[in-house]
Amino acid sequence: MQPLLAAPTHTDAGPARSAIAWLPTLLAKGPRPLQGGHLRYSQRPVQAARLHMIVLDTSGSMRQRGRLALAKGHASWLIEQAARAGDSVAMLSFGGQGVELRLPPGRARASGREKVRVLGGGGGTPLVHALARADELLRRAERRDGPVESWLWLLTDGRTLEQPAAPEAPRHVVIVDFDEPARAIGRCAAWAQRWGAEHRLAGRSH
Repeated sequence: MQPLLAAPTHTDAGPARSAIAWLPTLLAKGPRPLQGGHLRYSQRPVQAARLHMIVLDTSGSMRQRGRLALAKGHASWLIEQAARAGDSVAMLSFGGQGVELRLPPGRARASGREKVRVLGGGGGTPLVHALARADELLRRAERRDGPVESWLWLLTDGRTLEQPAAPEAPRHVVIVDFDEPARAIGRCAAWAQRWGAEHRLAGRSH
């Protein structure tokens, strides 16, 4: 199993005051009694916030051979892991009902898994629209909250004739491929190569 947090790493957003650095403090103090003005502090990087955008395919093809159930399980697992790490999460679904915001960007809570559990499936695959909406939400979150290490997780079987362009807003993109390995059409792998994204087979993605 490959843990969610093995890949994402926090980025440095600048220095922040941390523990007292005793050697510089003692040098500053010299022979005098220790006073507040003598204190020197080590510096540690400030960790940027991290936001996971889950884009879940609920189209008709995902209902075949249990793909949607597997993808919903994976989305729930992502939410749980984000909650444990203190990260933020958002989730879009796309299928016959169009693109729907299931979880707005915000601090991940394990209770968010309930939003996944009730999802049904069917219909077409408006993937291009879903990715555009994800870009919009990520940009809005960054304008509101400041710099963020954004991850887009696309959970799909790739069974669409659309030719989506690479998402622009996320810093990292992971395509989790739920197509049948024995009869895969290979679109997820092709998108990942074209976008410079990471491609994970569903059975090996967590």
